[in-house]
Amino acid sequence: MISSIVQQSRQAFDSGITRPLAWRKAQLETMITMLEKHQDELSAALKVDLGRGMEEAWLYDIGFTITEVKLMLKNLKKWTAPRKVPTPMVTKPASSMRVPQPLGVVCVIAPWNYPVQLLLIPAAGAIAAGNAVVMKPSEVSSETSRVLAKIVPLYFTDKAVAIVEGGVQETTELLKQKFDHIFYTGNGAVGRVVMRAAAENLTPVTLELGGKSPTIVDASANIAVAARRIAWAKYVNAGQTCVAPDYVLAHKSIANELVEAIRTSITEFYGADPHASKDYSRVISPKHFSRLTSLISSGKVAIGGQSEQAERYIAPTVLVDVDQNSPVMQEEIFGPILPVLEVGSIDEAIGFVNSRPHPLALYVFAQDNSVNEKVIAETTSGGVTVNGTIMHMTGPYLPFGGIGESGMGAYHGQSGVDVFQHLKPVLKRSTMLDAPLAYPPYTKRKFSILKKFI
Repeated sequence: MISSIVQQSRQAFDSGITRPLAWRKAQLETMITMLEKHQDELSAALKVDLGRGMEEAWLYDIGFTITEVKLMLKNLKKWTAPRKVPTPMVTKPASSMRVPQPLGVVCVIAPWNYPVQLLLIPAAGAIAAGNAVVMKPSEVSSETSRVLAKIVPLYFTDKAVAIVEGGVQETTELLKQKFDHIFYTGNGAVGRVVMRAAAENLTPVTLELGGKSPTIVDASANIAVAARRIAWAKYVNAGQTCVAPDYVLAHKSIANELVEAIRTSITEFYGADPHASKDYSRVISPKHFSRLTSLISSGKVAIGGQSEQAERYIAPTVLVDVDQNSPVMQEEIFGPILPVLEVGSIDEAIGFVNSRPHPLALYVFAQDNSVNEKVIAETTSGGVTVNGTIMHMTGPYLPFGGIGESGMGAYHGQSGVDVFQHLKPVLKRSTMLDAPLAYPPYTKRKFSILKKFI
C-alpha cells in the first residue's frame, strides 16, 4: 500500500504536472482553502490531542501555516526563478546563473506537538519548489492525524500530494522507499533512524530536532519582561515546543527575583488555578505524563508541581536547587517544567552551555549589550533571540534549523523552498568569439597571458 502511494507520487512527478508554476500556485491556494474551511474541525482535533484552546490552535498551527503559505504564494515566481551570478573573465563572453530545479518526490514526517504546521509548512515548501510530496503525520496526535488524512485527499486529487497514516511500522515501511529528500521533525533518536534509512538510498535529509535550549538571564536584565517572555514560551502548549526554554541560567544576584516574577506571569496568563484555564494545554499522552512527573523530583519545587493523571495535566512548574547531573538536566524536558540554576557570571553560563550538545535555540536577556554580543559570539546554537524567546523562528527571512545534535538544514520563508530545490549551476557561453589562447599548444606567451586571467 505504502509502496504504491510512493510509486503514484513518482509517476505524477515524472509526468511533469508538478513543474509548472500554475500547478504549484493552485496547490498552495488549495492548502489555504482547506485550512480555512476546516479550521474548526482541526481546532477540535487539537483540543482532543493537546487540550489546546481554539485561539492557540489557530495562532500556532492553523493561522501560522496560512501566513507562511501566503508568503510562498506571494514570492513563488521570484523564489523559483533563475538567479544570475557573476561570470569570471576566463569564461567570457558568457552568463552564469543558478537554476532552481525540483528534487522529485519528497517525504515529510511530522511530530505531534504542532501537528498541522509542522506537517503542512514543509509540504508547502516542497510543492512550491515543484515536487511531489508524501506526508506522514504523527500517530501520537491521533485525532489531528485522522482529520488531516480525511481532508487532504478531498483537496489534493492528482496523486502528487499524498498522505500516509500509521505508527512505527508504517514509518519504517515509508523509509524503505526511494525518495529524493526526506524532511523529518522530531527527536534525535528517531532522527538517527531516519538518517540511517536515508543512507541506503543516498537520500539527502533535513532533520529538525530539538535539545535543551538554554536561557541566560544576566544581572542587567529587565527581570519583569524576561520573566513574562520566558513563562510564555515555556508554558505555551504545556511546554511541548522544540524551542521552548528548557532551563534557565540566572545570575545569582537576581535568581530569586526572577522566579517570583515568573510566578506573577503564570498567574497573569492562567489565573490562580491553571488547571481551570481554557488557555493552558495538556500533555499529549499518559506515557509522556509519567516521564514528566518523574522529572519533578529532580529539584525543589518553587512553583507548581501539581498534576492530575486522568486529564494529563501538569501545572506550570519551576524547579530550583537543581543538580546539574539530575535527570531533568540530562534530557530535553518537552513539558511544563522549568529548572532555574544559579550562575556567578556570564562566563560560567557560557561554559555551561558549551559543555553540552549544541541546542536548537538559545535565549539571552541583558540590558548590557556587550553581554548579549559575548553570548552570541561565544556559543553555538541553531538560532538566538536576544531579550526574547521563540520569536527568531517566526520571521520568514530568518532560516530556522538546528546544528549538530539539534538538527541539520533549515527552512521557513525562501529557505523553506530552497531546501527542496537543486540550484543547478548553468553557464551559457557565446560562440561569437573563440579565442585560440585557451587551447594547446601552450607557448610561453600564451601561458603568461592565461596566468593573468586565472
